[in-house]
Order: sequence, then C-alpha cells, then structure tokens
Amino acid sequence: MNETMVCAVGRVATQPVYREMASGPSARFRLAVTARYWDREKNLWTDGHTNFFTVWANRQLATNTAASLTVGEPVIVQGRLKVRTDVREGQSWTSADIDAVSIGHDLAWGTSAFRRGGRPETTTAPTQSEPNWETPPNGSATAADAPPQQPAEAAVLT
Repeated sequence: MNETMVCAVGRVATQPVYREMASGPSARFRLAVTARYWDREKNLWTDGHTNFFTVWANRQLATNTAASLTVGEPVIVQGRLKVRTDVREGQSWTSADIDAVSIGHDLAWGTSAFRRGGRPETTTAPTQSEPNWETPPNGSATAADAPPQQPAEAAVLT
C-alpha cells in the first residue's frame, strides 16, 4: 500500500523487448532521464547526469508498449519504483526499475496519433451499438427516425 510512485520523463534508450509469459504479456525497455540546467556562465542549457531505469510493462500495457515505442522517442512513464542492490562476483550493483502503470509519448516534443488497441476476444454477449442519447429538436421523432449508430469500437479519435 505504501509504494513509491514516480513519474519519469525521458527517452527510450533500448528497443522494447516483448515476451509472452505464463502470467500474460510482458515488455521491458531502458529509459534514459537526463537532467538539464541553465548554465549562467555559458548562457545556455546544459545536460547534467543521466539516470537509466528499466521500465517493465505487463498485460495490455506491454502489448501497446511494444507496438508503439522505438529508440529515441520522448516518453513519460508513471509507475512503482523498485530499487535493488546485490553483490555479484565481489562487485556491488544497484538497479532502479519502474513497474509501469502508464506510458505515453511526451507531446512537448512532437505529435502522436492515438489508436485504440484491440480488445481480447470474448465469448460473452455480442457487442451492441451505442444508443442514440440525443434529444430530437422537436421532441417528436421516434427511434426509427434516428440515424444509424456506429459500434463503439469503430469510433475514431482524432
């Protein structure tokens, strides 16, 4: 319950690796987060230290991550921070992982076109079209007079 949630803004450093696991899809990639600061002496922006995080995505987020991200793209990642330390062959190392809850392109650097991902196949009731919630202008039109509705899955966000 008391987890460390972080929001990291950086660039995709490695191509996402997608795997089908017994528990469902999983994807991971490295995120480079570089601090920038204003150097008064040089009168320009300067890059500071770069931190690298391994970002883990699961289930539908993993599928969408693998299909959407490529190296170098600016992204925003929100998730749970996991810091691990270990000693291997006499050397101590520390890794910082983010168990992602949300991943998206950073629109401060460009544009992105959203496409709704495919939904898993279900064997329950067939999908129904969205009902017409608009009130007719004169209040006397019947349902037969209403224009046909598109299924919700066919709607395109622009």
